[in-house]
Amino acid sequence: MPFVNIKTPQGALSTAQKEEIIHKTTDMLVEYFSEAARPHTMVLIEEVLDGGYGRADEVFILPDEYRAKE
Repeated sequence: MPFVNIKTPQGALSTAQKEEIIHKTTDMLVEYFSEAARPHTMVLIEEVLDGGYGRADEVFILPDEYRAKE
């Protein structure tokens, strides 16, 4: 069973964008593992709260201009 875990800042993706990522990721994995993998493929999109991660020793807060417009 292929399993993909994607972490993204909370609010960065709309519901439609998440659906598209799930479908495209599943299609990509089916190319490698065959169509038999489709019903067993798990794509998990986890949203990380602002301030819950950092880069280069700096706590990250998603700027408003990068937040998804639902």
